[in-house]
Amino acid sequence: MKVEVRDGDLLAADSELIVIGLHDGEAVPAALAAAAGADAAKGSFKALAAVFPADGPRVLVVGLGEREKLDAERMRVAAALAVKEAAGLGLGSLAWLPPDSVAEEAAVEALVTGTILGSYRFDRFRRESPDEPPTEIESLTLLAPAELAVTAEAARIGAEAQNRARDLQNTPANFATPGFLADRAEEIAARFDSVGAEVLGRDEMVAMGMGGLAAVSQGSAESPRLIVLRYSGGGSGPTLGLIGKGVTFDTGGISLKPGASMHEMKFDMSGAAAVLEAVAATAELGLEIDLLAVVPATENMPSGTAIKPGDVITQYNGVTVEVNNTDAEGRLILADALAYAVELGAERLVDIATLTGAVLIALGSTYAAVVANDDGLAGELVEAGAETGELTWRLPLHDEFRQMMKGTVADLSNLASKREAGTITAACFLEEFVDDTPWAHIDIAGTAWDAGRAYTGKEASGFGVRLLVDLARRLAG
Repeated sequence: MKVEVRDGDLLAADSELIVIGLHDGEAVPAALAAAAGADAAKGSFKALAAVFPADGPRVLVVGLGEREKLDAERMRVAAALAVKEAAGLGLGSLAWLPPDSVAEEAAVEALVTGTILGSYRFDRFRRESPDEPPTEIESLTLLAPAELAVTAEAARIGAEAQNRARDLQNTPANFATPGFLADRAEEIAARFDSVGAEVLGRDEMVAMGMGGLAAVSQGSAESPRLIVLRYSGGGSGPTLGLIGKGVTFDTGGISLKPGASMHEMKFDMSGAAAVLEAVAATAELGLEIDLLAVVPATENMPSGTAIKPGDVITQYNGVTVEVNNTDAEGRLILADALAYAVELGAERLVDIATLTGAVLIALGSTYAAVVANDDGLAGELVEAGAETGELTWRLPLHDEFRQMMKGTVADLSNLASKREAGTITAACFLEEFVDDTPWAHIDIAGTAWDAGRAYTGKEASGFGVRLLVDLARRLAG
């Protein structure tokens, strides 16, 4: 989408639809007061109204509620609502007059992000009727000071990266295989001179002793991949390691999942999608930081060669694990990836994964859970979530939770014997593979799809892309 920031008169904007926001009790600007339909947007107006008639430019008024309650998140929602209205009117270009009740930078970021995310369509597998072509929003103009163009461009890059992650998530698992994710990583490396890619196959990871990834993948006909991306941005900050769970389809393995919602398990690679596109966005922004991304990608399938409940495996760092439930597979592949990232030199570690259904019970689809061994890193993630609208809530680590993950015949079990604190105990398992490196785990099982936000809808949300980019910005030096 083309995004432009420029000063100018409201009615002189060269767009098919001009959008303004009104708070409760406010009236439309004097320049519009006499327009046909303007009376509908006065007083306690809280909805949408197209003020101008069909001929000539049209003005859409969006209700913003109480002035003191407006924030960036409400602006993202307002932008998404305007997009839907524009599409319904068959209009492809928007101009927004940002409200003065939110800081200018925050308003610009929110309007760009909400417009781009709200414009998202996944229609790769649809045959559109030639009589009803979809209306696409091709351009957004912000009537704001020109110096905010930098903010708008950064928001565009982040939002478009998030939409690319949504494409990866939404693609069916017969197309989005581990090799598909590896191909996307190599595309990113080919686009940016600052990014390098390395992809390992099954024989290499077995030879290296990655017992978790080897075990989870052994029931599938699809070959696993271990994807490594390096972004060299320089700067004086720590090397940030990003690890994304890439289970491209999760049946649960021998511990088979119920069939009712299994089709949603194509989304079990949402962490991988977020990491890949966060690296691409970081490179496009040219942030001064070194990134190391590790994505373990595999299917989890039941077959005569699949790992069985009760089997014992050895992870990359030598820790042995009794696999008491093959549907707790994400932590097995993340364990290898975390240990490998430490070996490769990551000085801060963040893994992101659709790891536990328990997080949905605890936090719903509003917050992703953060569990961390480092207060500073956890704090940066919570602040980044508040800034981007990708909200996170920190859960505690405690030795009693760690004890729940101890094995009977091996060092660890991949599933605690009790169901309580499932999100935390899963994180405690991962903690065993980071040594002393500052680390944070983000569980996005409740936010990766069907999150209910006006600008992401019911399917893939791309959650985590902008969160990770904002973290990289904070750590850049």
